[in-house]
Order: sequence, then C-alpha cells, then structure tokens
Amino acid sequence: MAGISDMLAATSVLQQRATDIRSQRVNWQPYLQSQMISQEDYNFIVAFDVPDSAKREALLRSDRHQCAQTFLNLLGHVSKDQTLQYILVLVDDMLQEDRSRVEIFHEYATKKKESVWGAFLNLLNRQDGFITNMTSRIIAKIACWSHTPMERSDLHFYLTWLKDQLKTQENKYKMACSASPNIPPKKEKRSCIDIIHGANSILFGMSLADAAKVAQEYDALAASQAGSDNLRGEAMEHYTESSFDQQQPAQEISNNEYIQSVARCLQMMLRIDEYRFAFVSVDGISTLLSVLSGRVNFQVQYQLIFCLWVLTFNPLLAEKMNKFNVIPILADILSDSVKEKVTRIILAVFRNLIEKPDDQQVAKEHCIAMVQCKVLKQLAILEQRKFDDEDVSSDVEFLTEKLQSSVQDLSSFDEYATEVKSGRLEWSPVHKSKFWRENAQRLNEKNYELLRILIHLLETSKDPLVLSVASFDIGEYVRHYPRGKHVIEQLGGKQLVMQLLAHEDPNVRYEALLAVQKLMVHNWEYLGRQLEKEQTGAEGGQKGGSQVAGKA
Repeated sequence: MAGISDMLAATSVLQQRATDIRSQRVNWQPYLQSQMISQEDYNFIVAFDVPDSAKREALLRSDRHQCAQTFLNLLGHVSKDQTLQYILVLVDDMLQEDRSRVEIFHEYATKKKESVWGAFLNLLNRQDGFITNMTSRIIAKIACWSHTPMERSDLHFYLTWLKDQLKTQENKYKMACSASPNIPPKKEKRSCIDIIHGANSILFGMSLADAAKVAQEYDALAASQAGSDNLRGEAMEHYTESSFDQQQPAQEISNNEYIQSVARCLQMMLRIDEYRFAFVSVDGISTLLSVLSGRVNFQVQYQLIFCLWVLTFNPLLAEKMNKFNVIPILADILSDSVKEKVTRIILAVFRNLIEKPDDQQVAKEHCIAMVQCKVLKQLAILEQRKFDDEDVSSDVEFLTEKLQSSVQDLSSFDEYATEVKSGRLEWSPVHKSKFWRENAQRLNEKNYELLRILIHLLETSKDPLVLSVASFDIGEYVRHYPRGKHVIEQLGGKQLVMQLLAHEDPNVRYEALLAVQKLMVHNWEYLGRQLEKEQTGAEGGQKGGSQVAGKA
C-alpha cells in the first residue's frame, strides 16, 4: 500500500491535469476533413475513444497493429498542444489498464523495422510541460514493462533529459539564492604586507625579510588576478557575496510542478540494472545529490533518495557511491528529517552501503564515514522513537551494531582519512602534533590522495572552518615531512594558502599565515624543538581562541 500511495502522491499534479484533459473530448472529424489523419486512423481513434473499457479491449485484441500505427501517426502529425495532450492521456490510460499492452508498440516497430522511441523522444523537445512529462511517463512505462530493453542511444537521450529536468531545479534554486535584494557593501581589501605587519606578534621562526618576501609574493599574485576578476563585473561579485550569505532564509525548490513526476520516472527506470549504469554514465548520481543538497520538499526528498537506494542494490555501484559524498548529504537530511518515510529510506540506503559491497574494506570505510557524519548520534535518537514500520527498527539496530563495531577497530589515521574524504573538516582529536609526528608521511600514499583533497578543499570550500583546518593540516605536513614544502608547491597548495591570507574570516587568515610561515622555514628540526619548549610552558596561551582549542 505504501508504494501505491507514494506513486499517487508523486504524480498528483500530472494526474490532476490529466483528469481535466480527459474531460475535454476531441472532435476528430476536422482532422479527417483536412486530411491531417487517414481514414484508417480516424476509424480506429473514434472506435477507441469511448468510455467502455470492454469495447476498447475488444478493439485492441482484433487490431493491435492499427492501434500502434494510429497513435504513432497522431503523435507525429498533430501539432496542436491541446490535442496532443488528449492523445497522450489516451495512450497512458491504455497502458495503465494493462501493462502487457506496451508490447503493441514493440511489435509494430519490429514489423516496420523502425524505432519505437522516435515519436515519443521528439515530444520531449516540446515547450508544454504536460506534454513533455506525460510523454516521459509513457516512455518509462514502455522501457520498464516491456521484454525488450531500451536501446543504448535512446536510453542515453531519455536519461539525460530526466537528469536535465532535475538540474533545472537546482539552477532555479541557485538563482533564487543569488537574487537577494540585500547586497552587503564590499569590504576594503588590505594588501598582504598590511596583514603581515598587523600580525607580527604571532610570527615565529620567520625573519622580517622572509615575511616581506611572503607579502610580495602574495601581492604580486593578487595583482595578476585582478584583471581577470574585474572582467566578471559587479553582477558576479554581488552573486558571490549574496550566494554565501549565511543569514539568508532557506528557500524551497517549487518552481517546477512536475518535478515529482520526473522523479517518479527515475524511480521506475532505476529498478532495472542495465538502466542504472546508463544513468551513472550521464552523471546522474551527482545530479540527484546536488538537488538533495538544496531545499526540496519531503516528497521529492523521498523519491530521489529512493533512486539512490535502488542504485545501491548493484554491488559495484554500492562500492562507488560514497565517492559522490552520498553519506554526508544523507546524514544531514537524516538529522533534519521529521517524516518517517524519509528516515526509512535513508536508513535503507545506509544499510545497503554496508551490506552490498563485495569488498569488505569499502564497507568498513562506509561505516567510518557514517561515524564521522554523526550518524551514531542520530541512531541513538531514533532508538527512542516508535515506528509503524518494523524495518526502521531493524535497520537502526543493524546500523548501530555495525557502526559501533567499526569505531572499536578505528585507527587515528583511518579516522583522519575519512574526515578528509568527507570534505567536512573540524578540530577533531586527529589534528594534533602527535598525530602528525606519527602519520605525516602517510599522506604521500596513493599518489598523495589526501593531500590532493586538502588542496582541492582550499580551492573550492566556502566554509571558514574547513579552510582553517585544511591550512593547519598542510602546515603540519610541511613541518613533519622533510620534503613536504616541495610536494605542496608541486601540487599547487602554496599559492592557494597564500590567497587565504586576505580571507575575510580572521581564523582562516590566522591559520593561513601559520601555514605560510611553515612553508618558508627551512630548519624545522630546530624550530620544532623551540616550539615544543614554548608550548610546554604556556599550553594554549599563544593560541587563545576557541577555534584552536581542539588542536592543542
């Protein structure tokens, strides 16, 4: 029953309009008189377009070939939106009455040696929202209910169309976020030499000449970028500033009334394993997660997470899923969820991410990622609630056991690697000098994988906490690994750290400055001993501020 109600809710807007269109009967006589349709097509559609389902059934049994021919001819030759809407409703109703009728179109296409999809895929380019989404619904039914799978090129086109419909929603959300009328005044930028002079009380291990060199390098870098930045114009500056204004109210995606229908089509398509890989190949998973990262209503949340859930039934896809950051995003939704159906489907995804991968190391990494994203805390809360669905309680128990077990076996480096890969850095216990003394060289593993992620975060993250911790970690790597300075320069990290010297957040500037100092110092062995003496005498005194407390 739950599945039926979900489907009805998911297509309610489309169904409401279909009910209205169904009542507006088409007069087929003018189409015959103007020779837009043949006498054969006219005879069939008039006989078929009747309320009596028994008469329709008898007609389909006697002339299946004519049924497919008439509907495909009408879809290909009628241009009036209102009539096309009516024809599509007739086709959808016919398939809904009996799933096996999808074979009528395949049988006709095989006999004619042509594609069954051409007429339908062409309609996806129409401007009318009802026409495109009802066509999409019909395509999904034929593709999923037929014994003949959808051909590769047609499948790619259709899944790309579905993905683009979701992408449109993400873009509308971003535009809504950037349209805030309250544009903060631009802050006056200080040169790096001003920043250095203003912070000289915390400089250690760096001569004034070195400090001046840092300032000159940074200011030269900033000047070289100024020209290209100016080309973007005031509009882009306003977009950037307002987009990341954390005081903005949350907004929901609600501009496309058919988004639930699009999601429903994906729910159907992704039940079929062959279609799953095709969807991944058009960057479908990233799109699902991008939309889920925005503000969508709980019904759309449920439907898109359902799509992720069915994808995880394939062991290979379950292994690759968290490369798209699915666990952090779903963990956030879980913490805010008030709907049992959303909670249920997220827990089901998490369970599959542990149970389905063939590689147990991957399953372990997924467990660690869930722990890192505070899923254990949410499970503890859920244990106190009563659920109508017994599967929820079963999944909570399963996940709690697996996650607690993974915590017991967790090394500090495993914890650090999981935190870095999640992209959600914080001042956790692994950001300490002891950790770096023991593990700095391990950041060279897998072709500097973790270092590359840290540097990517410096380039892309807008979160001051992430930028602060990433800068600190890069500085500690340089401090404890003899060739660290050279490696960071080769990977492009030095330039990114220097850019953060003028960041608007004081904590980011502070950590970036310390990291740059570490990049400039040559004799770390001597300086390390000096620092340890100072820190022993005045632990926490030099780093007075809540943001540094976790590292001391």
